[in-house]
Amino acid sequence: MKSKFMTVLLAIAATFTFSAFAQTGSAATPTSAAAAPSTPSSSAPATTTPGPTKVGTINIQDAIFASNEGRRDMETLQTKYAPKQAELKNQNDELESLKKQLSTQGDKLNEEAAATLKKQIDSKQKSFDRSVQDAQEEVGNQQQEIASRILSKMAPMIVKFSQENGYTLIIDTSKPWPQSPVLWWNPDVVDITKNVIEAYNVQSGVAAPPTPASGTKPAVRAPGATTPKPATPKPTEPPK
Repeated sequence: MKSKFMTVLLAIAATFTFSAFAQTGSAATPTSAAAAPSTPSSSAPATTTPGPTKVGTINIQDAIFASNEGRRDMETLQTKYAPKQAELKNQNDELESLKKQLSTQGDKLNEEAAATLKKQIDSKQKSFDRSVQDAQEEVGNQQQEIASRILSKMAPMIVKFSQENGYTLIIDTSKPWPQSPVLWWNPDVVDITKNVIEAYNVQSGVAAPPTPASGTKPAVRAPGATTPKPATPKPTEPPK
C-alpha cells in the first residue's frame, strides 16, 4: 500500500471572483447620461446596442503552481517535508509487514500470540492514520499559504490583462464540470492561463527552477495542475 502522504491534495476554491474587475470596468466607462450634457429633445431616446461579449477562461491553480514562483515554492515545500514523508513510509512499511505476518502465519499462531499481533497492528494503524492526517493538514495549510500569497499578487494583473484585451468576463476552470458550472470551453480560443503565467513570471522576476534530473521525484503539485477535460466530447483538440 502506498503512503497516503503521497496523495496530499490542496483544497483551493474553484471560483475566484475578481470584483475589482467589475468595479474598475464600470468606473472606467462613463454612462451615456453622465458623459453627454442633458439637452432637451423631442425625438425618442436613442437605444444603445451593447457590444460583443468577450469571455475568457483561466485555470487559477495552473496559473499559480505552474508559475516560476509557484514551482519554486512547491519544490521548497517538498524538500522541507521529505524527512516526514520518509518517516511515514517507514511506518507504512512496518505496518504492512505485520499485516503480512498475520496473513501468512495467523493460523499457526496460538490464540494469545494472534491476539497480541492483531492488537499491535491495530495500534500502529491508528498511529499511522493520525500521522498521515496531521501531515496532510500541515502540508495543505502550507500549500494554501503559497497559493493565497501568489494569488494576491496575480489577481490585479489578471484584471489588468483582461481589461487591456477587451474581456467582459473571466471564468475559472480549475475544477471540471459538474463541480464547475462550465460544461465546455475551447482553450485554444478563450484560455488566458498561459498568457497570465508568462506575464506573472516577468512581473515576479523569479527565474524558472532547474529541470529535475531523470528519476528525481517531482515537487508536490496541486490538483488541477492541467486544464481539466470536459465531460462531453470535444470537436477540437483536447485541453492543454
